[in-house]
Amino acid sequence: MADSEMGEATLERKLAVYRNLDGNFVIQEEKYKGQQFSHIYFMRLHHMRSQLQSLIPEWKPHLPVNSILGLEEGKECIIIGTLYKHMKLKPSILDEYSKERSAIPLVKPHNFMSTDDHLILEDESGRVKLAGPMLAPSAFVTGIVIAVHGKETKEGDFFVEDFLEAGLAPQVDRPLDSREDKYVAFVSGLSVGSSAFNPLQFQLLVDHVTGHLGDENEQRISSQIVRLVIAGNSMHISHGFFSGQTVAPKDHAKLTEPIRELDIFLTQLVAALPVDIMPGCNDPANYSLPQQPLHRCLFAGASAYNTFVSCTNPHQFELDNFKFVGTSGQNIDDLYKYSDAKDKVEFMERTLRWRHLAPTAPNTLGCYPYVDKDPFLIECCPHVYFVGNQEKYETRLLQGPDKQLIRLISIPRFCETGVAVMLNLRNLECHALTFSTNL
Repeated sequence: MADSEMGEATLERKLAVYRNLDGNFVIQEEKYKGQQFSHIYFMRLHHMRSQLQSLIPEWKPHLPVNSILGLEEGKECIIIGTLYKHMKLKPSILDEYSKERSAIPLVKPHNFMSTDDHLILEDESGRVKLAGPMLAPSAFVTGIVIAVHGKETKEGDFFVEDFLEAGLAPQVDRPLDSREDKYVAFVSGLSVGSSAFNPLQFQLLVDHVTGHLGDENEQRISSQIVRLVIAGNSMHISHGFFSGQTVAPKDHAKLTEPIRELDIFLTQLVAALPVDIMPGCNDPANYSLPQQPLHRCLFAGASAYNTFVSCTNPHQFELDNFKFVGTSGQNIDDLYKYSDAKDKVEFMERTLRWRHLAPTAPNTLGCYPYVDKDPFLIECCPHVYFVGNQEKYETRLLQGPDKQLIRLISIPRFCETGVAVMLNLRNLECHALTFSTNL
């Protein structure tokens, strides 16, 4: 018996060097003094204008760059500004109290675009309506900073002949290819406490990640998982508890049960490997971006381990010198409401080319009213960009003109699909893991 025990190889979990880079999203020194959102738009335009101006000499070196106020009819030039998308069907709080609500056309619940949408460009000096077929309103949203080449028409519009986006930001060189496999696991939309949550299905994921499931080969793969990232919407608490009314003592258990149940699962996970947990729109965290970390006191069991890391949303970190950036999905879901694309990964690609994680904030996506910065600007291209709480698993490897290489990952809601995602740091390849309790 001793000989058989000696013959069994002991599997040790692989390790990766981790560095949390959430500092830019943590609200500490900022103080709300009634400031409006004009500051964040000004900082965005100021930063992005300098980026675009550095690209113009290679794009249109023979054309002058004017302000909107300095436009002259018929004279070709370039103007740089922030796009505003005028949308007739965009929800308005005033419409709820309008007597003419019945005159407003019916809107599909998931999208507010119409054929009457048009784009306006703004800078500090003024605004001008953009005309011409070059810019399709369906592909853009409010909040993007671009440069446009064209001329003012006699109607006072600006006829666009060409446009320039900032494009992919510079990227730090990828680490040298490693010969060993190391995996990062992603999951989102657990929704513990909801009717869709299947405890057995999640327990299968926990057992797989911690190495308590499968044969020797599966356990070997499990030992190569160096980190688990939970990308938002981990619990579901009934909206009836947020009506502003005092919660009856008999309902206290219903309020806290999802949190306690999630803590039991998390404790199993953090006992085996490092776990990052991000807040989502359904979690007990602040609503507006950047969402602050879920308080450690919610997780009495898991927070006792130093492998438990409560993170912001968006979340940014380095793992073995690979840079990761991700959100719990609100930024992409909002783009889906106000623009059009063939899939969610294309929306992700656009945010990288616009160099902004959440361009629709603060117009249609809630965010903190920063005064001296816009934390969602992308100054350095990540190696991995992930978004949680989507309808299905999608991925794409995006290659940039300056040898940038970015793995885009759309993570589906686990409570609906039973799908988690595995990323191999060795080659940035990823695949889906599906867990099912159906016989």
